[in-house]
Amino acid sequence: MLKFWLKRCHLILALISGIFLINISLSGALLLFAKDIQTMINPQYWLINHGSESTATVEVLPLSALITEIENKTGEKINFIELPEHSSGVWQVKLMNEKIVNIDPYTAEILLTHRFYDTFYGFVMAWHRWLLYRNSQGEMPMQQVIATSSLFFMLQLIIGFLLWMKPKHRLKRFKINHRANIKIKLYQLHGSIGIICAVPLLLIAFSGITFYWSEQTKNIVQWLTGSKVQQHNFQPPQLDIQKKSKNNFDPSVNVKGIDKAYSTVPLSLPNGKVFRIYLPKKSNDVLVFRVKTLSESHAYSWVWADPHTGEVLDSFNASNQSLATQVWNFRYKFHIGEFVALPIKFIWLFLSILPAFFVSSGIYFWLKRKKPLINDKNINIVN
Repeated sequence: MLKFWLKRCHLILALISGIFLINISLSGALLLFAKDIQTMINPQYWLINHGSESTATVEVLPLSALITEIENKTGEKINFIELPEHSSGVWQVKLMNEKIVNIDPYTAEILLTHRFYDTFYGFVMAWHRWLLYRNSQGEMPMQQVIATSSLFFMLQLIIGFLLWMKPKHRLKRFKINHRANIKIKLYQLHGSIGIICAVPLLLIAFSGITFYWSEQTKNIVQWLTGSKVQQHNFQPPQLDIQKKSKNNFDPSVNVKGIDKAYSTVPLSLPNGKVFRIYLPKKSNDVLVFRVKTLSESHAYSWVWADPHTGEVLDSFNASNQSLATQVWNFRYKFHIGEFVALPIKFIWLFLSILPAFFVSSGIYFWLKRKKPLINDKNINIVN
């Protein structure tokens, strides 16, 4: 009786979430290499090319000069600047009007002006996260559907494991009978691959859900690790511009000390590499650097500085925080398979297409359910 209800739940969950899981699966697989595809198609927009001259022999313009050049050329104030992982990549500048400009930091040349979701990578990202649908208020209600479908997929993996545990001779079912018909081979592959890949698939699905149900999943991570996710509690002060003006500081130039502050970041966080620079929106706002330290998988550390003097006001090193913090911060790179080495990404590509395979093969079994799944010759292998 238990096996009957487990099978019924397994089927119902697949029928409810199947079409969404296929979309998540295919878009996720494509998203793994979307940036590479985008760069390969239009390298002139995403890579810096100085001909025979290496970027290692050319100096990047001072940040203050770069900011002035870009704001003069675009006629817009800058929200933040994002630096690439490699020196051959363009710098991306997000303007206050939500447009992004790809620039050559060595010459301040604008290579491309675009909106994020108009790019190939942005399109695939929107497909993966909210199925490209926005309502008239700009909200993305399909995010909850994606998260729920991912949760259903996790439940299906658990139910599939329980079904595998139920009969005897479990290990024999890992053997694929190549002489059997396509239906038998699909059934054996469906079960064998599902069991072998269950743990990484569960973790990938869970890490994806954390971006939708942040507080709930954070509580689970904290419970499992027995520690708290630690985040900075620094409250940026409002700078006293009147006092600075008396000391010959020009309050209209809110990035005057940016060059000094930028050069000080590696001293504030040893081996820190700037990922983003958030510019002050008002003359009495502070300058904010989002930083990736050497032991971090992504940039979760911070430095705050006075844009007029370059003085560092405070810093937060996320790499030496609690175990829960390390696990929580690792979830993004884990989800996209960007850790250890490139082969991991190809393993993640295989794992990404498995939900589509499971749903498709499962529906195929359901449609063929009136015919016996096994015959006398194969019964020992399947059971």
